[in-house]
Amino acid sequence: MSTRTFDSNDLANSKAKPDRPWTKFEPSQIIWGLAPFIAPVLFAAAIVLATPMKGRVGFFIPWLFISIAVIVVWPIFKGGKNYRGELLIQTAIILSSFLFFGSIIWLIASVFRPGFKNIHFNLFIEDGKSVTVDTPLNQGGLLHAILGTIIIVGIATLIAVPFGVLAALYITEVRGRLVPFTRFFIQAMSGVPSIIAGLFIYAALIITQVVAFSGISGALALSILMLPTVARTAEEVLRLVPDDLRAAALSLGGTQTRTIFQVVLPAAKSGLITAVILGVARVAGETAPLLLTAFGGYTTNLNPFHGPMASLPWYVFSQMTIGTDNDVARAWVGALTLLLLVSVFFALARLLGRKRS
Repeated sequence: MSTRTFDSNDLANSKAKPDRPWTKFEPSQIIWGLAPFIAPVLFAAAIVLATPMKGRVGFFIPWLFISIAVIVVWPIFKGGKNYRGELLIQTAIILSSFLFFGSIIWLIASVFRPGFKNIHFNLFIEDGKSVTVDTPLNQGGLLHAILGTIIIVGIATLIAVPFGVLAALYITEVRGRLVPFTRFFIQAMSGVPSIIAGLFIYAALIITQVVAFSGISGALALSILMLPTVARTAEEVLRLVPDDLRAAALSLGGTQTRTIFQVVLPAAKSGLITAVILGVARVAGETAPLLLTAFGGYTTNLNPFHGPMASLPWYVFSQMTIGTDNDVARAWVGALTLLLLVSVFFALARLLGRKRS
């Protein structure tokens, strides 16, 4: 019986063939693969060097738009005609999400960093009656502006929300002859610039001495801006309530009024809370109408019917107008406080809506 022996030469001459052989990348393939990441950086750097755009923001903005263009064009260029439609849709969805969330994060970060850096406890427990141009940050505060914002926005909400919801109910439930006119009027009000609302209250009420510069004047101006937002959102929410609920309530002997208040409105409660939140967000940061109506001041005024009343948007505007380092720092704190105040209101509205559901 013969046996075969293997020597080192046989082992050297044998060629192992793996089950899944790896692909050897050529240098050109590596360059093409890295091109979508390198090109935006190079183009953005060239723009920073060749234009007045400087700093991190000056680099980030062109880099962002060039990256978007590369992400959109590159898969189409590499994938061919069969993949263009699908890739365009996927890319559009991804980019829209990226731009939306990226803009929100950038906005919050741009306000949070300078605002948080200059926060002092006294800013929230003192007003600005003793503040001058040379006053340090650890003296004086913006309590008067915080309280004024809460009062003005609160009164505007109490005025606009009932009328907005009633207008939505008239369009979706009553469906009377004036529905086209009501819808047209609401849509027209949605396009009114904020300063026009302030000018209207100034010309109609302040010049005629019906009211003076006060919190109620500012609240009336803001309610004009809040009303169409609440009405349009409430209309869309009420349309989502199934007609079967209305028919069931009416078949059980309920009147239209009882059906609306005991069936339709409870079913649309969470959506109506969203309408209120959107309305508050629409007017919370408005400055122009308040300059013409509530004006402002540096002392605490809790009476909305007497005397000018400060607000956070007016406070930010006035401090930025003065322009000293301390005043600009106070303006950033005011902007951060306004952002946090609106966020707290959103959270409370959602919490109350869940507890009552």
